[in-house]
Amino acid sequence: MTTRITTPLYGGTFTPESGPNTSPDLPFVLPGELITPDPLTILEPSPHRVTPNCVHFTVCGGCHYQHADYPTQLTLKSQILQQILAPIGLQATPTVHSADPYAYRNRIRLRAEQIDGLTHFGYSRRNSNEFLPIRMCPIAAPLLWRAAETLTRLAESEPLITRWLARISELEFFISPNEERLQIQFFLRNAEDANQKGQNFAAFCDRLKAALPELAGASAQMDPELSRRTRRTWPGVTWGTAGLSYAVGERKYWVSRGAFFQVNRFLVETLVQIVTANRSGTLAWDLFAGVGLFARPLSETFQHVVAVEGAEAAAVALSNLSVQTPSLQAVHSPTFDFLRAAVLQRERPDLIVLDPPRAGLGTEGSALLARIAPPEIVYVSCDPVTLARDLAVLLPHYRATAVHLVDLFPQTFHIETVVTLERI
Repeated sequence: MTTRITTPLYGGTFTPESGPNTSPDLPFVLPGELITPDPLTILEPSPHRVTPNCVHFTVCGGCHYQHADYPTQLTLKSQILQQILAPIGLQATPTVHSADPYAYRNRIRLRAEQIDGLTHFGYSRRNSNEFLPIRMCPIAAPLLWRAAETLTRLAESEPLITRWLARISELEFFISPNEERLQIQFFLRNAEDANQKGQNFAAFCDRLKAALPELAGASAQMDPELSRRTRRTWPGVTWGTAGLSYAVGERKYWVSRGAFFQVNRFLVETLVQIVTANRSGTLAWDLFAGVGLFARPLSETFQHVVAVEGAEAAAVALSNLSVQTPSLQAVHSPTFDFLRAAVLQRERPDLIVLDPPRAGLGTEGSALLARIAPPEIVYVSCDPVTLARDLAVLLPHYRATAVHLVDLFPQTFHIETVVTLERI
């Protein structure tokens, strides 16, 4: 049975033409292509189909669009975003912002497994929790993958490195945008390893530093899932600095190890400009503020900025930033608690910026936002589905004046959206 591909869907799949024997939605195809679905065979390829840069594409769960040229990826994402927003009455063609579609990630988190006595790093197979050893990751900044290769190379001949890597289940690398500094977090796979209290961790990191001069700091801690499962805690061990100074344009941010920060090193400044440029007033709130990415520039144009963050690692950096910035007040609190209190106190800022995680603000939080009724809201979203759910609550009271698609995640189906709302 042959069928032609028609519509892109959020999640990386595509819909074939409808008919009596319609195939399910399919990955790794493109609109207009004639295919047979099982096994997938491309009979008439799209002129926009290209050879993927990664040998693991279609097997690895990380990327979804490497088979499409980059302009086509942007077109697909714009169409998908419009499809998701149209049912709530938001008919808008987004302004699209993009940069280099490869080597953009400033952070990767890898799984670690011992195979035939050797340490292998990897991700998960597509639609599975099964470990997939990898030997490249083209969307990662070169230093990230070089750091992983350095670790595995040292482990082949140096017992100290071998012993430490055998203890870990995952590790996370984070770099400065110019690839001059590197932080690593090691997550231990069992409580017995944690009980060794990081024996020889300093010597381990010293050896890594000799082979990897960019290494600025590292930590070893229990895997969070292990800690929840065993109800055991361990403060962990650290080496070097506790974070990185991260430059965004002319501003520098302190990003504590493990704190959230936008992942695309090429587009962070663009995102900041979209959210904060040409906005001023008396009072602004930055919800889910992280380390102050938006709060800091807003503090330069508003008399007072309240930045709210619930995560400990980011809240510490945000608090330190507020000490250096008189117009900035850092609040360490869950956003919902802050909003509930604000409704009771009848506070009304000129502007609210929010950048929630994928779960979004939620209908309850959005209703609280509508009750507070600021003249302007800038909603930054990394999931258009939860964005649409929240906007459905807000749009009876607001009109959308701008919709931006900032492609922070090339090669994947993920979409970063910025929507500006003005009170009706």
